[in-house]
Amino acid sequence: MKAMIRAGKIRNSKYAVFLLILLLISSILVFNSSVSAQGPAPTDDDVNKIAKKLFCPVCENTPLDVCPTEACRQWREQIRQMLIEGKTEDEIIQYFIDTYGVRASGDPPNKIASYLIPVTAILLGTALLLRALQMWKKPKAAESTVPAGEAKQVHQDEYFNKLEDELKKRK
Repeated sequence: MKAMIRAGKIRNSKYAVFLLILLLISSILVFNSSVSAQGPAPTDDDVNKIAKKLFCPVCENTPLDVCPTEACRQWREQIRQMLIEGKTEDEIIQYFIDTYGVRASGDPPNKIASYLIPVTAILLGTALLLRALQMWKKPKAAESTVPAGEAKQVHQDEYFNKLEDELKKRK
C-alpha cells in the first residue's frame, strides 16, 4: 500500500512539474508578443474611416478612401503615419483642413446655413406659387371709379342711348 501511495505522489509531482513548465512557456509566449514603441500599426479600416471624411484634392467630389490617384494614396499614407504617431481623428482632419482648405473636408463650414437656405427657398417658392395660383383663379372684379349718380350724367350721349335701346330689344 505504501508503494502505491509513493507512486501516486511521484505521478502527482511529475504532473505538477509538467503543468508548471507549461504555464511558464505560455506566459513567456503571451508576454513576449511583438511590442513596438509606437503602438500597433493602424489597419486599412482605421485609415479609411478617416479618409471617408476627406475629399480628393485632384478629383471633384471623390472621397479620399476610394480615389485611385497617387495624391490620394499619399494622403492615405500620411493618415496612417499620423495614426502611428498617436494623433486622433479630429486632429488629423483639422490638419488637412488647415493645410488644404475647407474643400478637403466633407462637412460644410456653416452647417446651419447649409440646411436652412434650401428649406427657406422651397417654402418661399411654394408660398409665391400658391399666391400666383389664387390670383390667376379669381381675378379681381373691375371696380368702378365713378360714383353711380355721376355715371348717368356722363353717359347721356346720344349714341350710348341708341346702343342701350338696341340691347334692350334683344333681351
